[in-house]
Amino acid sequence: MMASIQVFDPAMCCSTGVCGPSVDPKLVRFAADLEWVKNQGVNVLRFNLSQQPADFVADADVKAALEVSVEESLPLVKVEGKVKSKGRYPSRAELAEWAGLAIPEPGIYSDAVAELVAIGAAIASNCEPCFKYHFDRARKLGVSNEDMLSAVATAKAVKETPAASILSLAERLLATKGPVPVGTRRFAPVASEACCGGSAPANSGACC
Repeated sequence: MMASIQVFDPAMCCSTGVCGPSVDPKLVRFAADLEWVKNQGVNVLRFNLSQQPADFVADADVKAALEVSVEESLPLVKVEGKVKSKGRYPSRAELAEWAGLAIPEPGIYSDAVAELVAIGAAIASNCEPCFKYHFDRARKLGVSNEDMLSAVATAKAVKETPAASILSLAERLLATKGPVPVGTRRFAPVASEACCGGSAPANSGACC
């Protein structure tokens, strides 16, 4: 029978790490680690102090820890009813060991890599505050300017590719060798794929 893991989170809007104004790499990493553990057959229960306070009071170990210090006690992780960690999110290797699973090979998705991903996402979404926030976090983690520039260059290429593609399509379909009289077509009706999937008839006039 597989182990059962309980996670008691501090008060927050959600446990994914991506619902606030900025991405929290630690929460994103831990959410992925818990999903991995669940996929191995482990029963995982997660409680949020702001949404499920009764569960914190009902658990004697958690209640006792909170009476000492909320900040030092949460997040709190229990495995098979025993407290395994307090005040931090454990690693995937720790979760695996506690749950009796084979310890996985170390991944490459570190906090520094998470910040590079966030920098790329900020560029792609044109979010100036996001870029400043994650630039500062990456710098504090020791990420070099060269690595951040690489992340920016990659995001720029990904961002500009669809723009270049649609412009190329427009230029190709609208190409003509001379002035076009008012009221005439530049090109014959073209059967195309609808923007939302499927096939749109040649003279439909609507993308969907």
